[in-house]
Amino acid sequence: MESTPALFAGTVFALFGAGLVAWTGARTLHRQPVMDAARPVAAAVCTGVVGVVSLGLAVWCFAQT
Repeated sequence: MESTPALFAGTVFALFGAGLVAWTGARTLHRQPVMDAARPVAAAVCTGVVGVVSLGLAVWCFAQT
């Protein structure tokens, strides 16, 4: 019963992180801005780091089950 919240949180983190990394990669590949009113490199790095951290949290949540 305790593993259900960890599985739910891990799934949410995994979907969010994978989507964010894929979206950032696609925008960067097509040379489109990742975020308005920000430097392109800084925005791409920041969103990429957040996506990877989310994937790391997903792995941690799945390890708790």
